[in-house]
Parts: sequence; C-alpha cells; structure tokens
Amino acid sequence: MQFKDIVGQRDTIQRLTSIIDSGRVSHAQMLLGEAEVTMPLAWAYLQYLCCENRHDGDSCGECPSCKKIASLMHPDLHFIFPTATTSRVKEKPWSGEFQGEFRDFMLQTQGRGNIDDWYEALGIENKQGLIRELDADSVVSALSLKAYEGGWRMMVVWMAEKMNESFANKLLKTLEEPLPGTLIMLLCESDERLLPTIRSRVQTIKLKTESGETKEESNPEFAEMLVSWLRMLFKLKMKELSAQVDKMAGLNREQLKLFLQYALKVMRDCFLNSAAGVECHLGSGDEKFDAQFPKMITVNNIELIEEALNDAIFAVERNAYAKIALMELSFRMSKALKKR
Repeated sequence: MQFKDIVGQRDTIQRLTSIIDSGRVSHAQMLLGEAEVTMPLAWAYLQYLCCENRHDGDSCGECPSCKKIASLMHPDLHFIFPTATTSRVKEKPWSGEFQGEFRDFMLQTQGRGNIDDWYEALGIENKQGLIRELDADSVVSALSLKAYEGGWRMMVVWMAEKMNESFANKLLKTLEEPLPGTLIMLLCESDERLLPTIRSRVQTIKLKTESGETKEESNPEFAEMLVSWLRMLFKLKMKELSAQVDKMAGLNREQLKLFLQYALKVMRDCFLNSAAGVECHLGSGDEKFDAQFPKMITVNNIELIEEALNDAIFAVERNAYAKIALMELSFRMSKALKKR
C-alpha cells in the first residue's frame, strides 16, 4: 500500500511522512477515524517507514521491505484484532488463530473493510468480537523479540475500542516501557471506551471521513432524529415515544452507534454552552428550542447523561436488542433532564 493509492487525506499524509522524515517516530500512535480510512493509512505509513528507497513523499513500492509490507508478510509486522468463536475455533479465540483470515480479508478489501465486513468474513455476524488477554500476551511476546529484519517491531491493533479490560491493562504496561525500535499503532473509530491512561500515552491523529468531514461533524438526519427524540423525553407519552424508538431502532447497528455517539457529542456541546457560553447548534430548525435546550444540560446531570449514552453504545456494540436498549436509555435520559 502506497500513499498514492489513498484518495484524499493529503494533510494527514503530509503529517505522517513528516513524522518519519524528521526521525521523531513515537512508539505509540493512534489513528482515530473510520476503519475504511485508518487501515489504508496505517498500511501505507508502515510501508513508508520500512522503505529502503523513499522518494517524493512515498515508499518506492519495489524494495524487499515494501513488497513484504504490501503483502502483509513482513516478519516484524503483527496484527491484533477482534475475534469470536467460530465453527473452527470453538473456545478461547484470539488473533493468533485468525492471522491468515485477517491477512486475506485486508488484501481483498485493500484495508477498506469495516468491522461488520470482518464479522461476515469470519461467519460471526451475530456475535461481537473482542480483543482479549491472550492477545495481550501475544503483544508482549512479539515486541520482546529482536526484529528479524533488524529494523522496527510493528504492532497494529485494529478496532482498538474492542479491547477488554485485561488486554487494556497489559497493553498499558507495554506502552509505559517499550523497547527501542517498537511501534504500536492503535486504529480506532471511537476512543470513548479506551482507558484515559492509554489515550494519554499515544500520539493521536484524527482523520477525516472519505467525504472530507470529521466524524464528529453534524449529520442533518441525525440532528432531526435527535431533536424529535429529545422533545418526547419531556412529555413521555408512551405511544409517541415508542414510535420514535422504533424509528431509531430501524437504523443498522453501525448507524445506531454513530447516532448515539453524535447524541453524546451534542450533549457535551450543550453542557459547554450552559457552563461556559460556548456556541452550540442543535440544528432543529426551531430557534427557540435551540436556544433553550442547552440550558437543560448542567453540572447536575451531564454525568448521568454521559453514563446513559455510553451504556447504550456499549449495549449496541454487543448486539443487544435495540428497542429495549433505546427504551431504557429514554427513561434514564428523561430522569436526568429533570435534575437540571
């Protein structure tokens, strides 16, 4: 994978190449954005890092290192990713059991596959993958060995938000005391569930979507749906609320997760508006509502609201029944809003 194969992201690519060209490569980095964008960039970045003949801001694509990275067969490049039990691996799944499948998946999609595509490739569409303690042992083992090629030891953690607590705690120790020549790259769509101590130890680069927008930017459809839902939380008329929840539950799992993440950001923006006067746009089309609602989010309820939304995101990620999760969220949000 070369940078020339990636559409857009010119500013990010320039930043990534300058990190390597300056010789100031951090041992722990995170690309934060859509999976379809983070993996191609990480792939091209690692190829550029190992290239023996870089020129014109890109890898040569011809040297032995480039060819090994391009085929994902470099002996010093390791991958960690979410897994679950399958018809072949019936217990204790971990990344080491699926390296061949993961490599084929990435080569076939050119790094642009998302988590749902990966689950489908493994045949685990109805399960939620995790990155587990066994994966952490693999990280420690792989990064403690001498590099076969005499250069960097590289570990890519794909969909890092899927790591469980055991993995996160072991990874933290590796991040705190890395051996020279170690590079750990976290690829993450949402860093909300990463330990703050991990986020503080990685150099984070936020990416834009393929359309050129950042993941946090407003979505008109989400804005309309969110405002309709918020209005109903004050009335709690069950028939109307149930119809609204049905509409929200009609989103697919990834869209629902993005909607809830969007709602979480809006709530935080509203709190900053009420607490510090930071400008906030709900985009409801009702100027009175846009002006009044942020005042409802205060120091008395922001933590309750964040907790409720994060719990809902967690439930969706684990394939919970969407309507039940959203109904519970609605009741918790309604109760929190009354604590202003």
